[in-house]
Amino acid sequence: MWPFMAPDPAPENAARPLSAQKKLHVLMVCMGNICRSPTAEAVLRHKLAALGLDGLVEVDSAGTNAGWHKDQPPDPRAIAHARLRGYDLTALRARSLVPDDFERFDLILAMDDDNHSVLVDKCGVVHRSKLGRLTDHGRLKAKEVPDPYYGPPGGFDRVLDLVEDACDGLAAHLAAQVSRR
Repeated sequence: MWPFMAPDPAPENAARPLSAQKKLHVLMVCMGNICRSPTAEAVLRHKLAALGLDGLVEVDSAGTNAGWHKDQPPDPRAIAHARLRGYDLTALRARSLVPDDFERFDLILAMDDDNHSVLVDKCGVVHRSKLGRLTDHGRLKAKEVPDPYYGPPGGFDRVLDLVEDACDGLAAHLAAQVSRR
């Protein structure tokens, strides 16, 4: 896990009500922002809501090359497979990664090595500590969340398996971050 949070200026023993805490911001990133990253966004939001943290952590997604799909909903196959597991992707729309994302988000997680490399190239040294891979938070030994777009329908289930596993670990990590604030 990364020490992606800036030190809290309040003394460690000073308790602040949850409503007074600064929100954490997490960005999920894939190439087109129509399969993996919106799935990860919806799954993490669901898990944070179950922990009562949805008001303390903002989750979004973007694509390194989402211009192809700008403002489009997620792939219908991603929507269908996610719905079977209780996640709703229908309100999400594809957007491209923008330079301001590196300032705005505390943690930026790529779905694979290619997109992680793009993030490293675009972010500059000052924000590099915010970058990682979603799978780094999971118990499964996958290095990447594979792109299901050109594969068989089962690829969308594999994406959900990996994303759910990683988001379990990420939600626990974020809960610990919030409790220390």
